[in-house]
This record gives sequence, C-alpha cells and structure tokens, in this order.
Amino acid sequence: MSDDSTRPIVIKRKKGGGHAAHGGAWKIAYADFVTAMMAFFLLMWLMGSTARGDLQGIAEYFQNPLKVAQAGGSSSGDATSILQGGGKDLTRQAGQVKQGDVETRKHTSFSKEAQLEFQRQEHARLLALKAEIERMIEQSPQLAQFKRQLLLDITSEGLRIQIVDEQNRPMFDSGGSELKPYTREILHQIGRALNGISNRISLAGHTDAAPYAGGMAGFTNWELSANRANASRRELIAGGMSDNKVLRVVGLASTVLFDKNDPLNSVNRRISIVVLNQKTEQAMLQEDGPQASIASADEVDDSLSQPGVVAPDR
Repeated sequence: MSDDSTRPIVIKRKKGGGHAAHGGAWKIAYADFVTAMMAFFLLMWLMGSTARGDLQGIAEYFQNPLKVAQAGGSSSGDATSILQGGGKDLTRQAGQVKQGDVETRKHTSFSKEAQLEFQRQEHARLLALKAEIERMIEQSPQLAQFKRQLLLDITSEGLRIQIVDEQNRPMFDSGGSELKPYTREILHQIGRALNGISNRISLAGHTDAAPYAGGMAGFTNWELSANRANASRRELIAGGMSDNKVLRVVGLASTVLFDKNDPLNSVNRRISIVVLNQKTEQAMLQEDGPQASIASADEVDDSLSQPGVVAPDR
C-alpha cells in the first residue's frame, strides 16, 4: 500500500537514566574539596597565631597521649582535662600566663608587699639602734670624750659603726692587737646595745698604709688587721653580745682607706662593725655558707680576695 496513512509509526526514546546520578555528583565532590581547603587554611591560621609554648605542648600530647592521660586527667575524659593533666596545663610551657594564675600572682604580690613592709620595719629598727647608741654616747661620761672617734651611718648593708684612731688616742698599741682600756669600754657598751636586736654583724679591721715593721717574718698589715678585728670581737662578746651574732670577721689591711687622700692618716686605722640587714645576711650565707668569714661587699670590692681573712676563733 502506498498510502502514507498506512505506514507504521516508530517512536524512538533515549535512555538517560545512566547519566542522572552523575549529573549532581560533582557538586558533592566540590563541596568536600572546599570544606577540606577551609579546614586546611583554618589549621594554618591557628598554627600561625598560636604561641610557641602552646604548640610544643600540643605536639607533646599527640606524640605521647597515654603519658599525658596518666598524668591525672579527670574522670569525665574530656580533651581539655586530659591535656591539662588533672589541673596542670601540659599544652602551655612555663612562663605563659593563664587565667588560673591569678591566685599565684596575688600570692606573689602579697609576698613582695610583706617583704617591703619587713624591710621598712627593719630599717626603722636600725635607725632606732643608731639613735640609742648616739644617746648612749652622749649620756656616758666615759664614751662622750670619744664621740669624735665613733662614726655611725646607715648603708645598703645595714648600720655601720666605725671606731677610728686619733693621733693621740689610738685604739691599740702601735703594731699590736692589744686593746686600750677605753677601747674595751667602748666595745663593751656597744656589745650590750647590739644584743638587743636579732640582726647579725660583720667586723672588719683596717690599718693605714704604713708597712708593718718588726715582728716575725711574713707578718704584715693583713695579719695585724685580722688580729685586731678578732680582738674587737672578743670584747663585744665580753660586753654581753651573743657569740652567735657574729657572721664574719675580716682583716683588710690598708685596702679600704677612710682617707684616700692621706693613706697615713690615723683615721684609716679603725674597726668597722656592720649590723647586717636581712637581705645582706642572706646574700652572705648563700654566697659562702653559714661558716664563711670574709669581708662584706659594702667594704670590699671584687679585687680584694687577698690573704688576711680569718674565721672567729672559738
């Protein structure tokens, strides 16, 4: 049949089912990629803004988490507790300030305030002792005549009491360590006054620059000044001062002159007694130990590590 109406109608359908799922899969992959990149850049930003001590602590935790957990993590098992190790933040190195350090700061601040208050009280006690000795000198007929030979001042180490020679009134016989009777009286009264406070003392003997003449071979101003310092120590104790108050006894010869313009001046021959404040006493004990017996830092510079230093004889 040639009539077109009799021709069969053929319908062709395209199957697109295999591409339907593929059409949206790239969006999911792209979203995962963007999320990963965001996490990466966030990590880089955190690493760049985190303190070095924090990074070291975090690295230590991930290298050995069991050790950190055994250090005392809480029973809740949260990450913060494990990293802190039961109260100690192992992700933070020493020196990093945390909010939990407020109590420590308060305690430190309180300790500093207490120390300053103690130093003020100690300074006031030394000033009171200075005034007491000055009053004692004024009221004592025996000491008033030696007023010019007794020099008192407050130094960074404490109260310094210096007994100096006068041309016609020496403390010792020439070239010897035997005290004159009036020098003994001075030291006895000073010893009684010093025993009224708890501070310890340092003694130093000084000579003028005249070379020591006579005596045994090798005996110099070093030995002479040391012997005179020890003789003074014995008289302080005889006057009532406790033997335990003596921390150092030293002979300095002519290395620390009172009158640097005239090395032969009689005032260079003197005994120096320093009533030590607590700071100086602790520094001496830490430097040399409780049995040490060398010159105090206020009187000797670092170059004076010379012979002549002696410990108190017992």
